[in-house]
Amino acid sequence: MKGPHPELVKMVAEQIESRGVHDERVLEVMRSVPRWEFVPQEMRGSATEDRPLPIGNGQTISQPYIVALMTELLHLQGDENILEVGTGSGYQAAILSRLASQINTVEFIPSLAIDAQERLTRLGYANVQVHQGDGSVGLAEFSPYDGILVTAACPSAPPALLDQLAEGGRLIMPVGGRWRKELQCWQKQGTTFESEDILPVAFVPLRGTQGWKESEW
Repeated sequence: MKGPHPELVKMVAEQIESRGVHDERVLEVMRSVPRWEFVPQEMRGSATEDRPLPIGNGQTISQPYIVALMTELLHLQGDENILEVGTGSGYQAAILSRLASQINTVEFIPSLAIDAQERLTRLGYANVQVHQGDGSVGLAEFSPYDGILVTAACPSAPPALLDQLAEGGRLIMPVGGRWRKELQCWQKQGTTFESEDILPVAFVPLRGTQGWKESEW
């Protein structure tokens, strides 16, 4: 049986473990999902570098450390129902699919949604369903969610996403203005929400009804 690819082992050791991500389930999955399958052909040689990479349509795939950190913050055990907002190329959804039971992911840009579903299906991530639409309002029909992960920045945590969290559920997302954003963790506690700032980050804007309008960015 083949072991993890050496490039992925190196990526995890140098970029992720060394920065404090220690959830062994997350680390194992980061070593096993072939990141180069989720970037354009001309970027494959850079797939494991410590930076975000362009995937077309003005969108990016987040750097490996940020993917791992956001995933770890969900505290996944394996039986969760998860919503991802901002499918992109499908890499984050692929990581989540190996750590939770069911993943629904929403992509605003139609061509990216189509390509991501084809890629995820071809690579065997069968518990992921890609939806095209306005992810800022979530997907109420599959809620409540044990975790929601948003891969684009918003002015504030969208009420629709908070409403779709299960009791104890977590929302992980970047929040802030054009020049400064904080990765935040929100957790539902009864009728209230506790929030925590994790670290400054850079993300593309979340477009949609409860995100940024084109004219505002």
